[in-house]
Amino acid sequence: MTSTRYAIPVIIMLLLALVPTTIHSYLGATTDDGKSVKKIPRQLDDFISMPSKRNKQWGRDIFESFDWFERDYRNADYKKVRLFVARSFNHKKLYHHAELALSYAINLSHHKIGKLPGQNDIPIHILTNDNHSIVVIYALEYDNHFIDNPITHQLSESMRLLINPRKPMTLFYASQTGISSNVPAEQTAAMTLLSLAIQNFKQQSPSPTR
Repeated sequence: MTSTRYAIPVIIMLLLALVPTTIHSYLGATTDDGKSVKKIPRQLDDFISMPSKRNKQWGRDIFESFDWFERDYRNADYKKVRLFVARSFNHKKLYHHAELALSYAINLSHHKIGKLPGQNDIPIHILTNDNHSIVVIYALEYDNHFIDNPITHQLSESMRLLINPRKPMTLFYASQTGISSNVPAEQTAAMTLLSLAIQNFKQQSPSPTR
């Protein structure tokens, strides 16, 4: 015979467990801040862009992104930078080695975390190959803040994410090739373009959260 001693606590625990399941699986509750990466203009300062050849479904398939683009920008000095920006409610899809999908088959063996020049509140991830001729710089934004350690962020947000509607994370990813080995990442066209894209996105007027 099964004891009913713990019946009420067990029922309460089961009901609590159903809250995140209902919110995320059945209701699909999310927030919309009114921002969109597609509002970032095709021309940023002296950088003019062309869209990449990715098909429209690629960003959704790889990153579960509902709002993304990839463009090739060139500045007045003909320096080419590939810029990928995406938003997703699946944060891990964006922060977990995004370079494996976006810079496939390139050995980016050097990684460091720095600050966006002139904006010390924005941490950036800098990856380079052995001779520093290729640089990738990316930043992660969530709820109007930029994240240096996404794993720590995910753990700290885990309880809130269980019971609240999901908010999107945004990935800003710039890559450049053919860089002279004596040029630091902070002085590359990729860094300049990334900064311009982030600045433009931050200036977008958010809508009331719903």
